[in-house]
Amino acid sequence: MITLDWRRRFGYASRLVDGSIALETTYRRLLRFAAALVTAASVGLAGVPGMPARADDKLPLGGGAGIVVNGDTLCTLTTIGTDGKGELIGFTSAHCGGPGAPVAAEAAKDRGTLGTMVSGNDNLDYAVIQFDPAKVIPVANFGGFAINGIGPDPAFGQIACKQGRSTGNSCGVTWGPGQDPGTIVMQVCGQPGDSGGPVTVNNLLVGMIHGAFSENLPVCIIKYIPLHTPAVVQSINAILADLNAKNRPGAGFVPVPA
Repeated sequence: MITLDWRRRFGYASRLVDGSIALETTYRRLLRFAAALVTAASVGLAGVPGMPARADDKLPLGGGAGIVVNGDTLCTLTTIGTDGKGELIGFTSAHCGGPGAPVAAEAAKDRGTLGTMVSGNDNLDYAVIQFDPAKVIPVANFGGFAINGIGPDPAFGQIACKQGRSTGNSCGVTWGPGQDPGTIVMQVCGQPGDSGGPVTVNNLLVGMIHGAFSENLPVCIIKYIPLHTPAVVQSINAILADLNAKNRPGAGFVPVPA
């Protein structure tokens, strides 16, 4: 019976005990191959500058996701996709933050800054977020809320649905245009933190949550009981038209395909 110690077993000695050079060579090759695998794994974990992150390292984000602006303001992502220059772009309300504000994911704050606000319009209350494609993977259906494209401004009586990080999903009737240009009044539930939340009709994006219609009416407490103030919604068509006319970052925006 041949006995081998561990150093000899893995080729550290000049010869194996039974004198087999072929066996010794095989173990040395295996050892070098294993060492190469360990080295490659270590480099991969440490990261190489300029190398893109693996797909499974990216964070999925889509319309309805909770976001943190400037480290302390909770809002909701309206939608995500690409603009005419191919940049990864998202939207939320302008009153959540201004140009230069860092944006993180509420559910993954440990991932740090995922994007930065790059433009917006206070009158239409929208902000454009440019995301890092090495950190974010855009999705058309986030948490069960689907956005399958852009739809026309809804007419009176159409049912619209919204998704917000505070009150989740709720639906209600469209009342019609709001007092300010580019706004629509809808009977959907909204509370602080829902700002920027996507509003859809038949899964097509028509707007984002702006705020309450009136402070003199009850706020939404139970989202399935519509005895609360309507919400003012910013029209996504008015927002995109403003962006395209000014050729700002986000111009030519198209939501990520379903």
